[in-house]
Amino acid sequence: MRRFRQPIVAGLFLLVGVVGGYIWTTYYTNGPVTSKRIEVTVTGGKSMSPSTWTAHHNDQVTVNITSDTDGEVHLHGYDIKWTLTRGLPWTITFTANNTGDFPIEWETTGTPLGDFKVSP
Repeated sequence: MRRFRQPIVAGLFLLVGVVGGYIWTTYYTNGPVTSKRIEVTVTGGKSMSPSTWTAHHNDQVTVNITSDTDGEVHLHGYDIKWTLTRGLPWTITFTANNTGDFPIEWETTGTPLGDFKVSP
């Protein structure tokens, strides 16, 4: 039995190292994935409520936009576009993998609607 003690102890240390490494890289480098849902209404292609969207780095963000007029909303920095038809919701889910402050505009006229703020 004594001759198997050393390989068993070495195997346990290896197992603890692998599990610890997995936990460290999952929760301390990227953090756990959090889901964020944002309900948005665009009025007349000139205003948006809410005008500021917030998320943390690596959040799974779902944006549901409805507008009272036809047009396109563009989230710069992520190059995401919603082509809107009056009264019909449009939903996109993406990962907030860029940090910073990103403008949102009514693409048809270039009118600023708000900002998407992603914190580290």
